Amino acid sequence: MLRLGEMLINAGRITSDQLNHALTEQKQTGEKLGQVLLRLGYLKDKNILNEFLAKQLNIGSIKLDDIQLDPDIVTLIPEKTARRLNIVATFKIGPILFVATADPRNMKLLDTLKFQTGYEIQPVVASESSILKAIDRYYHNGLGSISNLVEGLDEQVEVVEDSDEFTDLELQRAIEDKPLVKLVDHIILDAIRSGTSDIHIEPYENELRLRFRIDGTLIEKPPLPYRLKAAVASRIKIMSSLNISERRIPQDGRIKIKYQGRAIDFRVSIIPTVFGEKIVIRLLDPKNLMLNLTTLGFPERSLKLFEWAINLPFGMILVTGPTGSGKTTTLYSALSTLNKPGVNITTAEQPVEYNITDINQVQVQPEIGLTFQTVLRAFFRQDPDIMLIGEIRDKETAEIAIKAALTGHLVFSTLHTNDASSTITRLVDIGIPNFLIGEAVKLIMAQRLLKTICPRCKTEYQPTPEELEILELNPKEASQIRFYRGAGCPYCGGSGNRGRTAVFELMPITRSIKQLINTKKTAIEIQEASIQEGMQTLRMAAIDKLKEGIVCVEQVIAETIA
Repeated sequence: MLRLGEMLINAGRITSDQLNHALTEQKQTGEKLGQVLLRLGYLKDKNILNEFLAKQLNIGSIKLDDIQLDPDIVTLIPEKTARRLNIVATFKIGPILFVATADPRNMKLLDTLKFQTGYEIQPVVASESSILKAIDRYYHNGLGSISNLVEGLDEQVEVVEDSDEFTDLELQRAIEDKPLVKLVDHIILDAIRSGTSDIHIEPYENELRLRFRIDGTLIEKPPLPYRLKAAVASRIKIMSSLNISERRIPQDGRIKIKYQGRAIDFRVSIIPTVFGEKIVIRLLDPKNLMLNLTTLGFPERSLKLFEWAINLPFGMILVTGPTGSGKTTTLYSALSTLNKPGVNITTAEQPVEYNITDINQVQVQPEIGLTFQTVLRAFFRQDPDIMLIGEIRDKETAEIAIKAALTGHLVFSTLHTNDASSTITRLVDIGIPNFLIGEAVKLIMAQRLLKTICPRCKTEYQPTPEELEILELNPKEASQIRFYRGAGCPYCGGSGNRGRTAVFELMPITRSIKQLINTKKTAIEIQEASIQEGMQTLRMAAIDKLKEGIVCVEQVIAETIA
């Protein structure tokens, strides 16, 4: 039987030098060869690796993300076993149960399953990440495992009340208790696996609430034992190097863990509330950061316009939208595109969300005097070509940014405005003269993230006349559109949505728009002129996604205005 490395070489997937390098790494780390090849970037796709592994062992491979499993078949293997062994039952034929695994050579695993289930076990190869997703999806979306841990905690952990009468030593003993450590770790891992952006742990009068923000929506999880609120908060404080004895003032910290070969940052914010400390943990998973302009969802014309703007030698490009609308991803994608050996790129951010190779990133810290203004003034002595300012919040920051844009630098920044044209009004309100805005700014882009319809429960339907009226679609236009929404299924957790897509409103500052800015025209007048020049508003862009069958009517109405 050919070895996996030899098969990959014969197929032209890797070179001999790459295999030798991977084998050397494997001896040092103890990882599987396939994992090393993926980590080093010699193989780009896990599915390719699975296919070759299946060929080597003369068994089948399966793409779990592309199929719908029968929950009754999946649960033939207990959840505890599935999570411990990282396996999932896929289907059965007579006495044979087909089980997806990333390690089909583990004969001990097959014998264990045969004993537990009473079936003959036939392994099929699947990626570790797809198996984890399937486990979370079919075992009640991962809720049961947290509940089981909580039940064990009530029996095994000495509960600590949230009272100043308890000493730090007693609290320390509680938060070091292994079941509690396991509970907090499981919450974090469950969040990573489910694609969560934020974890919320909220104390109320008789409840310790747990919620995950997934695709922009907060999803309720089983509540944690109320009596553990101090211990959970203190455990998270220890992980993020915060003061466990301080409960009166807000604290901010960071956690960094390694998961499946990648480093993931967690930004922790803790504030005191009436019933205890509320914790919000922001997950900054590099897996979710796609630094590629073509994957952001730009229509072809908008992409060309944005690429033209970011390749200008100088000027200011502003990206606007509410928190969570994808501004950081868009800006990082632009910087990644421009990131070349001959270009000096510096950023001032609060905080730095993702580390980008070969870009000089500075984290603003106002508490020690390292403000946006201080950092930006220092940038001028650092010979920059391109600068990114995390957010323009005041007149002084705006003035420095405009000065940079007018003196030969390309400047990127963000503002919180509802659309592109109202950004002009915001800058004027800050105190920037109209003529400077018209001269420095080259492009303003507003964006939103819309939830996409789950592909597995996508159902055609007819919206109400009221909804069509809000969208300003006449009966003739509506008759040419096939409207869809998600019915809800295990794959999307019953929400009908899976993933998100961006919509954009790009307003280039042309000569005529500059003239309107200089003569102090209103935001509405500027917007109308831009539309006449071909600008597509957020609502127009969202309706295009609606016509493509990607989003539902409710999302267009909720996220955009006419």
